[in-house]
Amino acid sequence: MSVKIEESWRNVLHAEFEKPYFQHLIAFVKGEYATATVYPPGPLIFHAFDACPFDKVKVVILGQDPYHGKGQAHGLSFSVAEGVRTPPSLQNIFKELQSDLPDTPPAPNGNLDRWAEQGVLLLNATLTVRGAEPGSHQKKGWEQFTDAVIQKISEEKEHVVFILWGAYAQKKGEIIDARKHLVLKAAHPSPYAADRGFFGSKPFSQTNAYLVKNGLAPIKW
Repeated sequence: MSVKIEESWRNVLHAEFEKPYFQHLIAFVKGEYATATVYPPGPLIFHAFDACPFDKVKVVILGQDPYHGKGQAHGLSFSVAEGVRTPPSLQNIFKELQSDLPDTPPAPNGNLDRWAEQGVLLLNATLTVRGAEPGSHQKKGWEQFTDAVIQKISEEKEHVVFILWGAYAQKKGEIIDARKHLVLKAAHPSPYAADRGFFGSKPFSQTNAYLVKNGLAPIKW
C-alpha cells in the first residue's frame, strides 16, 4: 500500500502498511473524510513523521487524540497551528517549561514544528478524529499502528527520551525498553491533572541533560 509519509519512516514501517488491519484502517479513514468533518486536514495526518524523520528522532512526546475543534489539529500532539489560541494543556506545558528552564524565550505561538524539526516526535496514539467528537476514531487501528511506531523506535534506536504524560500514555509506553532509553512519566498537563504531578516534573531539563550525557545536542525548547 502506498502511504504518503516521509521516506525514512516508509522504510521502517513498510511491513506495517501491508497488514490487513492497516488496510482496513485506511479504508475507514478515507470513508470518514468523504462523509464527515475530520481533523487534521488529510495532508497533515502524518505530519508528525514528515516533520521529524526516523533518523532524527531524539525525543517522543506521546498524546492521545488530535484536537477536535476547527482549525486546531495539524498533525502534532499538543500543538496547534499558528494563529490558533493556545489550548489549556499546551498553556500548562509552556508554564512548566518556563519554570523548568527559565532562560527559555516565551513561546511565540502554539505551533510546535520548531520542536519537531530538532528531533521531537509529537505522536498522537490516534491520528484522526471527527470534528467535535473526541475519541471517535479510537479502536479503529490507529493504536496498533502507533504501537508499532513506538516499538520500532525502542528496538532500532538508542538514547531516545520518551515523555509520557498521564495514565494513557504511560500504559501505551510499557513496550519501551527502559534499559536503553529514558522514560519520563508525570501527570497529564490538562487543567484537571496538572497540579497532581505535572507541574514541577522538569521534563525539559531532564531531557536535555540525558541527551547531552549521551553526546546528542539538547533541544532548544
